Amino acid sequence: MEVSTVHLHQPAEPPQVQPFRNETDLALLERIEQGDRAALHELYQSYYHALLRFIQRITRSPELAQEGVNDVMLTVWRKSSSFGRRSSVSTWIMGIAYHKALKALAVRRRWSSRFGFHIEDFEDRSEIAVDPAEHRDLRETLHKALEALSPAQRAVVELTYFGGYSYDEIAVIMGCGVNTVKTRMFYARAKMRKALPALANDES
Repeated sequence: MEVSTVHLHQPAEPPQVQPFRNETDLALLERIEQGDRAALHELYQSYYHALLRFIQRITRSPELAQEGVNDVMLTVWRKSSSFGRRSSVSTWIMGIAYHKALKALAVRRRWSSRFGFHIEDFEDRSEIAVDPAEHRDLRETLHKALEALSPAQRAVVELTYFGGYSYDEIAVIMGCGVNTVKTRMFYARAKMRKALPALANDES
């Protein structure tokens, strides 16, 4: 059964992924494993905006972000039984998203190299409005600052400041050690200090 046969409508409002909703997510995942399309739709509604913003932060492409969200949910639909409960459902889903985003970037780079031009030059690079309540000036400043970071550094910043994940959780999502996460954050902050001076005092 393909997720493409399930009509997944984008939520009109951007609900936040709640940090303590793991029991709800586990129940939905168990229903998805049984082929429950309504459960998939509910999970999609909960994670859509968080996934969209996260993948766009990494890829800097609205098109890749939208495709990425669908690809992530397809993987959840197909591989729900593989969730081993070694982390929260949220951490598992964001881990899938991170690796899908990196794969999409690699494919794009190969195409750009093959044809001798950058595909992103032909895209609408405007930011997807995934969080209307987010302060506009801060969003625009952060967007510009993130442009200077590597995909891995952008992922750490997004997961920390917008996702609310701990370094331990981010290490699981990114498939690396906690010290690697801290190092990426250190260099990300170093690059962003001029744009966001407040980060210079936040070294916890």
